[in-house]
Amino acid sequence: MAQHTIQGSFPKHTLPVYSNGLVWLRRLLPILLGAVALGLWTWLTRDGGGFMRATPGEVLAAYGSMISSGALLQHITTTLAEVALGYFMGVSLAFILGYGVSRVAVVEKLVLPYLVGLQAIPIVAVAPIIITYLGPGLFTNGLICALIVFFPMLITTNVAIRSIDHDKREFMRLMSATWWQTFTKLEIPAALPIIFGGLKVSTTLAVIGAVVGEGVSAEHGLGYLVYYSRYVFNQSSVMVGLFTLMIVAYGLYWLVAQIERYSLRWQR
Repeated sequence: MAQHTIQGSFPKHTLPVYSNGLVWLRRLLPILLGAVALGLWTWLTRDGGGFMRATPGEVLAAYGSMISSGALLQHITTTLAEVALGYFMGVSLAFILGYGVSRVAVVEKLVLPYLVGLQAIPIVAVAPIIITYLGPGLFTNGLICALIVFFPMLITTNVAIRSIDHDKREFMRLMSATWWQTFTKLEIPAALPIIFGGLKVSTTLAVIGAVVGEGVSAEHGLGYLVYYSRYVFNQSSVMVGLFTLMIVAYGLYWLVAQIERYSLRWQR
């Protein structure tokens, strides 16, 4: 049989090329935005913070005082411990149940309606009940974090597993793959991109859960710092707590994003 060689050029996918000026502009934009926000804040408090407002200088002084005394570190470690515990519990249970819901129709019909109904109850209404029965502490606040993380992660897992191509499942079946082989070689790799989206969102939700729990009953934590400082009208400490919560949430989000980048490097 004659062999024919097809000659010609094929279009290549190229990444957009940015000039050095645009690259630096993209890097500087967040800094510029922060500078504008700081300038606006300074202008709004130009007459002094007074009783209800805090100036940037007052917040900076409060930061210095709390860092030097070790109080801020104690609040951060308490909140991080609650977030870590709640994140682990919520994500683990959500993945197990979400996988079961996606693979077994009976489980979906039995469990999902109740979970949707429970999700409609605000966590701020549930938190006092949980603390009343279990008492305040690390586990209780971790459980509140787990509850707020659980449902979004369950839905993410369900969608991720269901989105796997049926032809790929059929191929694994034809190759006589075991359940474990299908789970590790097909389902996990195929579902990871979607699951990591849920994991990143869950980091910020876990921080919110910790703040809710600490606001109801706690003696330490960033949420406690915000609530207590608000009650005593210490606006500088309120801003310290809020800014630190933002930094913690972004740091956790960034950490999961780096794990995602490493885990999915085979896609690039």
